[in-house]
Amino acid sequence: MTSPMRQLLTRRCTVDAAPAFAWRHLAAAEQWPSWAHHLRKVELTPAGPVGENTQAVLTLTNRTRAKVAVTDFVDGHRFRWDGTFLWLRLGYDHRVEPADAHGSEVTFRVLGGGIGISTLGRLFARIHARNLDLGIPRLQNELADLRHDPKANSESHP
Repeated sequence: MTSPMRQLLTRRCTVDAAPAFAWRHLAAAEQWPSWAHHLRKVELTPAGPVGENTQAVLTLTNRTRAKVAVTDFVDGHRFRWDGTFLWLRLGYDHRVEPADAHGSEVTFRVLGGGIGISTLGRLFARIHARNLDLGIPRLQNELADLRHDPKANSESHP
């Protein structure tokens, strides 16, 4: 029996985009390297937006690869994918909720479990916090720019 995962990190931000628009952007994970610069490449199987059966290979800029699979999915609202790193189990939760008349709140949570989570988990959370703290303003700017781009406002975005 595996132990439950515990929360290692949470980051929330408000974005200048309606929830459906923000969701489409977040679900287009193959585009994440444009704002999440710690990622070199994101490969989804099947290709396209993140869905309930999505598996992914995340290639970091240091060429480390992480394999994850969606374990929880509510279309238009949230997804979580889980994977392993060394002997740690990691979960990455992504949520989009309405924030006000024009915006959305995007929440990123990182969960962890397994042997060493109390020590390695803290280090992992610090590194991931830095990546999110740098990436979130880029995500906010990207969504604001896209929201004002007539081409991006079509159903095909992104």
